[in-house]
Amino acid sequence: MPQGFQIGPLTIRYYALIILAGALLGAWLASVEAKRRGKDGNLVWDILPWLLVGGIIGARLWHVFTPSASNVAMGLTTKYYLTHPLQILMIWNGGLGIPGAVIGGALALWIYCRATKQKFLEWADIIAPGLLIGQAIGRWGNFINQELYGSPSNLPWAITIDPRYRLPGFETVAKYHPLFLYESVLNLLAAGILLYVGRKYKNKLYRGDIFLLYLVLYPVIRFALEYLRLDPSPVAGININQTVMGIVAVFSITILIIRHTIRRPKDVQELETEGIDISDMQPVAIEEAGRESELTEVEEVAPELVQDVADMESPFEPLIDAVEESPEPDQDDGSVEDETHFPED
Repeated sequence: MPQGFQIGPLTIRYYALIILAGALLGAWLASVEAKRRGKDGNLVWDILPWLLVGGIIGARLWHVFTPSASNVAMGLTTKYYLTHPLQILMIWNGGLGIPGAVIGGALALWIYCRATKQKFLEWADIIAPGLLIGQAIGRWGNFINQELYGSPSNLPWAITIDPRYRLPGFETVAKYHPLFLYESVLNLLAAGILLYVGRKYKNKLYRGDIFLLYLVLYPVIRFALEYLRLDPSPVAGININQTVMGIVAVFSITILIIRHTIRRPKDVQELETEGIDISDMQPVAIEEAGRESELTEVEEVAPELVQDVADMESPFEPLIDAVEESPEPDQDDGSVEDETHFPED
């Protein structure tokens, strides 16, 4: 199967084009989602270069520090990359890890949001469904490269792998599970779930909930599919990808449970009962309305306490008063009592 084409001396690889197509489609979906949330959709196209650079760097470093068993067998170990640093830059030879891409992309988004005074969790929610779309499309690049396939299979949808791309010990086995296809389809389903939850339960979500749900769904998908993968990435005797995915999923589920039990937004029905119109409110506005309602309840129960707090004198007020009441400095009479002179060089 051809992996690219030539334009003069330049080689255009299908893998790169597929990754780019996934990034563009994911960015388009994110821009639509941003507009739906009342944000400027054009900001997505400003963020995209940051995500691409951060994602590619993170994905490559993940591959370098968690090489697959087949790469180790060929001598492409972490030590080899560190002693041949130029090889790290040659991403066209293959070797990008999605866990690293997510970490690098998230870090790049955080830096962008800090620099432009945007809310990181809000934009992480906006981007998460598009990220899954990009991953779903990008996995077809693995099919072009004949890599990341599953265990041998005789199922009707099994794919044939060319002999030169078969792993050691499987040289005579032709057909395998299309692991890339499984992950692609499941990523599309996960993106649909994120979009559905973001709309269906928009009045009950905190900032970051959609991104946390992404950090549940994708790790669960990846954890399950690792059982079919022939070429895992062992680190200290464990499958590092599967282990990390399991930890991330459990951690994210725990955070979501805590957020919606211990720190749960005020129930929508309660706000409606109190006469607050929430029909056009965004989730954050509803949360703020709930807090204002709670403050009103405190005022009704303990008005003296609220008044005492309002009447409290700031500890800095005496200092401010002293400065304001201090006499004006004497007018300059032209004399200088103490002036330091520095010799000229």
